[in-house]
Amino acid sequence: MYFFGYFYVLREVKPACCQDVSDRIRYSRFGTLRPVMASKLSLIVPFYNEEAAIGHFVKNILPVIDGIPETDWEIVCVDDGSSDGTLLELVRLAESDRRFRVFELSRNFGKEAALTAGLDAATGDAVIIIDADLQDPPEVIPQMVQAWREGAEVVLGKRIDRSSDSVLKRKTASWFYSLHNRLAHIRIPENVGDFRLMDRCVVEALGRLPER
Repeated sequence: MYFFGYFYVLREVKPACCQDVSDRIRYSRFGTLRPVMASKLSLIVPFYNEEAAIGHFVKNILPVIDGIPETDWEIVCVDDGSSDGTLLELVRLAESDRRFRVFELSRNFGKEAALTAGLDAATGDAVIIIDADLQDPPEVIPQMVQAWREGAEVVLGKRIDRSSDSVLKRKTASWFYSLHNRLAHIRIPENVGDFRLMDRCVVEALGRLPER
């Protein structure tokens, strides 16, 4: 597996008592309503030196996903070569909650490589990408899942308030979107980051792309 020309090794770190359950129900999806029963969803979370933030992440994310009916979750945690105690904390978490799956990159490759590894490891009928620092609100995840159940294959989280960003960051972001969308044939939605839901068919299509 390659990413920008660098080889990375992805290793799943399992608690001794944990075994994967791979059986799940698959559905064909062509823009129609999806069955509510037995939906397996994957939450993909990259971690890099986030030891101090893991407790906050768990405290805020679990009530949200637990409140979505008729869903079976896996939380794919990818440690991107952290130098602190992030990996150990994630392993302890997986020992107490089998929904957590922990993967370790052989060194720090960057967020994009961690996300790619998470997409490769995820087994859900749909995946949701979110950062461990929860800069994006997990409270909108139920709305994303509902849109997916209504037939959407990609649901993007768009920021409507950038007041927390510096003036320079807001200006440069605005210039980038304006310039790109004037020059390119395919427009990029403004103020949209990694926070999104993707259907399994989209994940598999991304996996077939040669740009690794």
